[in-house]
Amino acid sequence: MKMIPDGVEDEEKWLAAGIAGFQQNAFYMHRALDSNNLREALKYSTQMLSELRTSRLSPHKYYELYMRAFDELRKLEMFFKEETRRGCSIIDLYELVQHAGNILPRLYLLCTVGSVYIKSKEAPAKDVLKDLVEMCRGIQHPVRGLFLRSYLAQVSRDKLPDIGSEYEGDADTVVDAVEFVLQNFTEMNKLWVRMQHQGPAREKEKREKERNELRDLVGKNLHVLSQIEGIDLDMYKDTVLPRVLEQVVNCKDELAQYYLMDCIIQVFPDEYHLQTLDVLLGAFPQLQPTVDIKTVLSRLMERLSNYAASSADVLPEFLQVEAFSKLNNAIGKVIEAQPDMPILGVITLYSSLLTFTLHVHPDRLDYADQVLGACVRRLSGKGKLEDNKATKQIVALLSAPLEKYNDIVTALNLSNYPRVMEYLDSETNKVMATVIIQSIMKNKTRISTADRVEALFDLIKGLIKDLDGTLGDEVDEDDFKEEQNSVARLILLLYNDNLEEMFKIICMVRKHILVGGPKRLPFTVPPLVFSSLKLVRQLQGQEENPSGEEESTTPKKIFQLLNQTVETLSNIPSPELALQLYLQCAEAANDCDLEPVAYEFFTQAYILYEEEISDSRAQVTAIHLIIGTLQKMHVFGIENRDTLTHKATGYSAKLLKKPDQCRAVYACSHLFWVDDQDNVKDGERVLLCLKRALRIANAAQQMSNAARGSTGSVTLFVEILNKYLYFFEKGNPHITVAAIQSLIELIKSEMQSDSNTPDPAADAFFASTLRYMEFQKQKGGAIGEKYEPIKV
Repeated sequence: MKMIPDGVEDEEKWLAAGIAGFQQNAFYMHRALDSNNLREALKYSTQMLSELRTSRLSPHKYYELYMRAFDELRKLEMFFKEETRRGCSIIDLYELVQHAGNILPRLYLLCTVGSVYIKSKEAPAKDVLKDLVEMCRGIQHPVRGLFLRSYLAQVSRDKLPDIGSEYEGDADTVVDAVEFVLQNFTEMNKLWVRMQHQGPAREKEKREKERNELRDLVGKNLHVLSQIEGIDLDMYKDTVLPRVLEQVVNCKDELAQYYLMDCIIQVFPDEYHLQTLDVLLGAFPQLQPTVDIKTVLSRLMERLSNYAASSADVLPEFLQVEAFSKLNNAIGKVIEAQPDMPILGVITLYSSLLTFTLHVHPDRLDYADQVLGACVRRLSGKGKLEDNKATKQIVALLSAPLEKYNDIVTALNLSNYPRVMEYLDSETNKVMATVIIQSIMKNKTRISTADRVEALFDLIKGLIKDLDGTLGDEVDEDDFKEEQNSVARLILLLYNDNLEEMFKIICMVRKHILVGGPKRLPFTVPPLVFSSLKLVRQLQGQEENPSGEEESTTPKKIFQLLNQTVETLSNIPSPELALQLYLQCAEAANDCDLEPVAYEFFTQAYILYEEEISDSRAQVTAIHLIIGTLQKMHVFGIENRDTLTHKATGYSAKLLKKPDQCRAVYACSHLFWVDDQDNVKDGERVLLCLKRALRIANAAQQMSNAARGSTGSVTLFVEILNKYLYFFEKGNPHITVAAIQSLIELIKSEMQSDSNTPDPAADAFFASTLRYMEFQKQKGGAIGEKYEPIKV
């Protein structure tokens, strides 16, 4: 007879018919129970239970019928208890139900009466249980047999002759309880495995799905076993585990082996697993090649890791049983026994082993390195991994030591760490490199030797250079910027108090970043430059060569390195950035009193300005940077300063837009008057600059009038007035009251002119300047006297 029909509708009809027959007989059974008619009750209960003899329902539908039967049998059990109280012999009852016509109803009734029989204690529980488990062999149909034995397990679970149980008999009764559960488990597993061979081959997939639905019926036995108080470690090691594993290995069924191994790991205590690792791990290589061992073994290691983390007291047990070497060997054997295991499985196993190792033996770096080494051996010859899940698993594997130690320095001591990274594709390599940098940032890890810096940059090379030769066009710009900014932050974190070692670190970083290509250098060169300048300032004030060694680090040596480094930016080209860095270096050289070096940096900046910077806006920014830096310089002699100042004023006057020209020229006035340098106070040249700025401002107004018919704003004149006032206050004798007065009159007349364009901002600026002058007058004293002659 076919076990499961093709038509789902037919199955629904059969279920409906089964339920109808069931309810009808249950109704008559209840009537018999109410009238205490034992014979009638047995008759109708037998007919009711006969509905479970069907082979037409899928396990899912059969379960619906079984649950109805289970509920009715509870009521029948209560009736049997009442009968024994009324004087009916339980032994006679036990005999009586065995006269039922069909074997399936007979066995359900026998299990129900057996439950009452054990409770009556008229016979030892072990004898009744042994009888029942043997009798159930009479049903060999897989689905019917599984549900019948599930019922037996259910009614007997609270009546096992366990230690401390009311059904505990003489000595060794725990052995009987264990024997009963193991026997029931073994028979159920055989029935469950046999299901796959029932019916045509084309329905194999459907049958596997149905078997999967029934797995908990079998697994429940293992749960019952784990609850038996009398099972100590010795009994578990000598009896329970070997018997269960024997059944698992011998059934040679992929689904059963996977599920039952997982059950064993989940239901029995961690302590038992640890003490029986040899036996448990010995079963793994014997499983079918298609079993997903990686998941089961990973769960075992996860449980043991959590057990180790639960208390420090259990750690000696792990050392005593040599858990690490046993797990390591077992993984090796499993991989050899399953030559077709996908690489994902291999990496997952080693990832779990590494997590286990880090939890149990955090002090044994050699163990962690051993795991990574084993992983490298399995990966060798595979090339870059293309399996997305496998690469994610490698990232998890490599991230584990970082998360455990919160210290990349520890990971740098693992010789196989970079070798595992070699197998990542360039994108994942970048991800891993980012994880490493984030770990350093988060934990503020100090990497303070050149050797460690080299090892670190070897790990994060995916961010520092193109691993596959070219930087693809498809790279997301925002992601790229974020990656390179993280490298820049990392460079600024590298530090050592020993200045010689710090110089070695800078040279090591330079070696790595200069191969990064034109897109990366603008991100990585600036932090290197600033790190080097920080070292220069630390060296400042030291004697030129305190140790007398030629190899000693000196500012001069660092500046030579910086000159070559910044030059790479101008070759890219990235002239604006290079110019800014040259000026920063010039300022540092000035602080070290190295005039030739500072002059060289300024020369380089000027060459870049002349030859590379053509954008007018960039020129304006650059010229103001040049003027600002040059003003701060005190190291230059008269000749060098004049040369550089002359160039700067020349550049200012040649800017494209007149307003830009004007602002740059009046800014140059500060180059001739520096407060803290008595030798740079040339009032005449200051006045020349300001007059020149006025002429340019005037020309700008005339051009505006010619082009637009209006002179435009007076803002430039007000700005120049402010410069006049600045130098007037500073005591420049060439800035006179008359000059200021005439400029004020000029602005007022311009503002009243018909061709002037109204500009509220300029008006407010001028009004504010006049208010300032009034305020200075009211101040009194020397300043008040100075301002007094000016009529506002």
